[in-house]
Amino acid sequence: MTIRILIAEDHVIVRQGFRTMLERDGFQVVGEAGDGREAVRLARELRPDVAILDVGLPLLNGIDAAREIRKVSSRTRVILVTMYGEQDHLSSALRAGVRGYLLKTRAVEDLENAIREVYRGGVFLGDVAEDALEAYQSTVDSEPRPLTAREREVLQLVAEGKTTKEIASILGISFKTAESHRTRIMEKLNIHETASLVRYAVRRGLVPP
Repeated sequence: MTIRILIAEDHVIVRQGFRTMLERDGFQVVGEAGDGREAVRLARELRPDVAILDVGLPLLNGIDAAREIRKVSSRTRVILVTMYGEQDHLSSALRAGVRGYLLKTRAVEDLENAIREVYRGGVFLGDVAEDALEAYQSTVDSEPRPLTAREREVLQLVAEGKTTKEIASILGISFKTAESHRTRIMEKLNIHETASLVRYAVRRGLVPP
């Protein structure tokens, strides 16, 4: 049975490279997305077996997109392909239900194995591996999670330079609601400058550095 794949990567050349490689190896690429929100929409429509997401997707980062994809297409297994190997990003990914986590430096060598492993119901962490997984398992219950899913979405859009009006339009909420989310984020994090919010978003893996 052919494994059906969704690719979400904002760099067109990288996305096309993944598609060429996967189709050469016998996989069926059923959709491509350039941002996290499009990836969630396509996952809902296409119900792929595996979704390959870049962590640093615009509008909705790969980790939060993975969380939403699990809601709209529960059978879809998610693999993150990323430049980041830090425990912070891995912990957030595993909490979101990600089944595979690959560094881009190893994607060519490991992607086919990762797809087949997560399709069978396993977990593939590649070079990130055991020490980071053990650290995640020992701290997952104690790590603070101060922001709601909606607040993380707003924070990412703020960090991407979107205005409150643009955030309201993207999320389909009122200007007042978007403004309220932004205020609550600042209060929860005790951060009151946009530049500091951006730095926090980068540290948490919501946007690339």
